[in-house]
Amino acid sequence: MSRVSQPLRVTAVCSGNICRSPIAEYVLRDAVDRAGLAHAVVVDSAGVGAWHVGEGADPRSVRVLRAHGYDGSGHRVQQITRSWFDRPGAPDLLLAMDSGHDAALRRMAPAADVRLIRSFDPGLTGVADLDVPDPYYGARDGFERVLAMIEAATPGVVAHVRTLL
Repeated sequence: MSRVSQPLRVTAVCSGNICRSPIAEYVLRDAVDRAGLAHAVVVDSAGVGAWHVGEGADPRSVRVLRAHGYDGSGHRVQQITRSWFDRPGAPDLLLAMDSGHDAALRRMAPAADVRLIRSFDPGLTGVADLDVPDPYYGARDGFERVLAMIEAATPGVVAHVRTLL
């Protein structure tokens, strides 16, 4: 299918789609837009669990995003399921926030392109633990740390996306 008629779809995935993956979605969407690729790439996010479907992102995620110039206030939680891969517009690239999400996505869609988002951070070559830690049970500094990790990986994600177009 031509990318002209079907944009590339990149989906960031975490547990409940309220902390890590919304941060990744808005950071990546901004980077794709700044790279002039918004016409060819759709960025979204989802959770492997359904606990928060329809809700907004965790307020701490929204505050950290806002403090760094991103607007995540319109986020609505969705759950990724096997049915996503049976429809037009299925994700072309899945960005897992941790190894548990990576394993769940690989079970759900064995043929899908699943990567740990931090595998795109050039400063982490040879690092064994590429997980983005879940900040849910912690304080704001955990959300700041998540944002920094995602921002560090974002240029590599955008470079990879260019190779897929």
